Amino acid sequence: MSAVIQDFVVHQLRLNADQELVLVPRTACFEISAAIEGLAQQLHHTYNTKPGKGVGGLSDEPDGAFPGLLTGLFADELSFHQFSVKTADLLRQKLMDFATLETGFVVFCRYQFLATDYLLVAVINTREHVEINQDLELNYSDHLDLAKMQLAARIDITEMQVNRDKQRYVSFIKGRAGRKVSDFFLSFLACEEKVDTKEQNKQLVSQVDEFLASEQLDAQEKQQSRKAVSDYYKEKLEQGEHISLPELSERIPSSEPGQDFYSFVRQHQQETAIEEDFPADRAVLKGLSKFSGQGGGLSINFDRTLLGERVQYDAASDTLIINGVPPNLKDQLLKSQS
Repeated sequence: MSAVIQDFVVHQLRLNADQELVLVPRTACFEISAAIEGLAQQLHHTYNTKPGKGVGGLSDEPDGAFPGLLTGLFADELSFHQFSVKTADLLRQKLMDFATLETGFVVFCRYQFLATDYLLVAVINTREHVEINQDLELNYSDHLDLAKMQLAARIDITEMQVNRDKQRYVSFIKGRAGRKVSDFFLSFLACEEKVDTKEQNKQLVSQVDEFLASEQLDAQEKQQSRKAVSDYYKEKLEQGEHISLPELSERIPSSEPGQDFYSFVRQHQQETAIEEDFPADRAVLKGLSKFSGQGGGLSINFDRTLLGERVQYDAASDTLIINGVPPNLKDQLLKSQS
């Protein structure tokens, strides 16, 4: 399924000779060509696969702030290009307020995917590529480094128009641990985080484990249910859609009538309730298919299907027994004893 691109434009934030942050705007939006469609599709896919997103909504800021500019765009008071230039300059001002000299290309893309309208705003840097032509000469060029995109937010326009009061229509990349890159970006957007998606996903996996244990299923049945959850996650990550608790519940079989997964979760709420829907975290896929842990200089991970077969755990002695050590590990162990 391809995204339908409506508007696409890029401006640049860079330092001038006096080391001042300036905006270099493009004079007009791009014509929607096959190349632009391909780039926008890459942006959509890259954003979807970024883990650890936050979710929230926009505060009621006056004209001149991002929510006001967005209102002007939707009311046709601003063209998309005018909106993008004013918004990019607003970002420049916010960066100066935070004393952060973040440079790069500010990308604005309005598109539709699976009958949902989106607006993606991202700051992307470049990296140098080397190509060899037919004469075996080296050509150097700069390409947008999409893989390292860390400053980006996406507004679900459809959700915003239908359920604005719910305040769940903005998602954003939270950045790497220990690096609060999202602080000035959220301030620039006037966005308030409402859902800790990492915690939501963590609680959901925990609830899946507790539900399967309560169902008294055998190991194979539990694995099949986890695979169903994993497949559902993969679908949502690929489509860029939220995890829906009622929808997921339909994928997990229940042995007791009227006691499905959705009902179980609502009866066993944690301190922080699991939302009806929230963005999927790719890290969940590993937890559904593998056991993993580390500490005290030891790191172990193995497929869940191996527990009870090649891997045995004795809770009484807190001992893990592995039958059939991987060849490369076995070779290292034998060499260490020679």
